[in-house]
Amino acid sequence: MPHDSFVLALSCANRPGIVAAVSTHLFQSGFNILDAQQFDDVETNNFFMRIVFDTVDSTSEPAAADLARAFEPIAIRYGMTWSLRHECQRRRVMLLVSKFDHCLNDLLYRWQIGELQMDISAIVSNYPRETFAHAHFGDIPFFHLPVSKATKREQEAQLWALIEETETDLVVLARYMQILSDDLAAKLTGRCINIHHSFLPGFKGAKPYHQAHERGVKLIGATSHFVTGDLDEGPIIDQDVERISHRDTPEDLVRKGRDIERRVLARAVRYYLEDRVLLSGKKTVVLTG
Repeated sequence: MPHDSFVLALSCANRPGIVAAVSTHLFQSGFNILDAQQFDDVETNNFFMRIVFDTVDSTSEPAAADLARAFEPIAIRYGMTWSLRHECQRRRVMLLVSKFDHCLNDLLYRWQIGELQMDISAIVSNYPRETFAHAHFGDIPFFHLPVSKATKREQEAQLWALIEETETDLVVLARYMQILSDDLAAKLTGRCINIHHSFLPGFKGAKPYHQAHERGVKLIGATSHFVTGDLDEGPIIDQDVERISHRDTPEDLVRKGRDIERRVLARAVRYYLEDRVLLSGKKTVVLTG
């Protein structure tokens, strides 16, 4: 999209006139709609919409804050949950990782080539920096926050302080193998994304791919979701699977599983950065086109 475009994402109870009110407001304010997606959930009677628009007069570009103030009366009238930002306004993203760094390295690569439009506020790990000696962090701040059962509350207090200090918008658990407390999960509602293999809850515990191999599974997969107090049961953002056979060894499953985890997490992060993910109770609506 052009760099002078804006993104409006909204959800509310469905009722007649929402699309007309939004589009008329944009037209009367001198904007041109570049892309529009909407979904009417007939089961919940909720409405979801994402609009990308720009100014008709390219010599005069308003600030996103001014646009938000002008749109607020419509949002109040329809009881909307909504966001509006300039397309160039990049989210600040914190990456949390433990020992396995394949998702971390994939996100860093996609960020470096411009595929993921974000600013990385920090990389945080419960493992020391030397664990990632082969990774290229550049000038990204790295924080080692070790954790144990005895220090979990203190460590999470440090983590939350860091999130606030760095003005982080989104936290990504890029194979961060620690369970967030209910308190921290609640603070991060709707802005913390996790990735896990889709064998849960069927294959819990250590070496899930080895457990899957022992059971002769024919499909492996991964799920990316928002973090909630219910372990691995937050609203799902993206999933993918890959077919396997009896010829695949446990090591093959691990290798293929890493590939699925990388692409599923990357898609979920990109959808979030592009304002395509809208919460709908225990699930999400992802307006991808």
